[in-house]
Amino acid sequence: MDDDATGGAPACFAHLLVDGHLVDPETARDVARFRRAERARLVAARALSAEDRERATARLIDGLERIVPFDAATTVATYWPIRGEPDLRLWMRKAHEAGSEVLLPVVIERDAPLEFHTWSPACRMVRGAWNIPVPTAGELRTPDLVIVPLVGVDTTLHRLGNGGGYYDRTLARFENKPRIVGIGFSGCVLPTIYPMPWDVPMDEILLSDGTHLTR
Repeated sequence: MDDDATGGAPACFAHLLVDGHLVDPETARDVARFRRAERARLVAARALSAEDRERATARLIDGLERIVPFDAATTVATYWPIRGEPDLRLWMRKAHEAGSEVLLPVVIERDAPLEFHTWSPACRMVRGAWNIPVPTAGELRTPDLVIVPLVGVDTTLHRLGNGGGYYDRTLARFENKPRIVGIGFSGCVLPTIYPMPWDVPMDEILLSDGTHLTR
């Protein structure tokens, strides 16, 4: 009505959209605060001694070899370790030597999906976004399997990552969804991360204490 003094509803709801999803701003803010605190706590907790890290990593690699058999017909995307993440480079070399095509994630543009480029133990690497090494001449590929590092994970297998949202953007856009395996050290399971509409759950997770959960 012309005499309505309330001002009416906003003409545009774009301020409520996050990556194409309609969200309540206060809820999104509260969840972001919770995740920042949990992320800091869990990253600090994985500052293991050299001996404990070596043992935990060996257990993870043994577990990976059980649940992800090397297969020359499989293209596997993994990651280069940062911030105390499990170091799977020995497993990557084994997979390459067995004939699997191994990929690493590459940030092409800020806040855009990742690309996955081919990697080999002998390939030349350069520093990419956040100084993370990436292959200089790797070819773009689509993975059959994506191994994703976990800062934390909840009981519905929703992942707490480093906070950039790159894996969620990427995994949500695959036309043919790959198998997604989250990898982390023990003690990173939370009751919930309060999943938001854009969070993509893992198909399964493997932790260094032998925990292996599937959806």
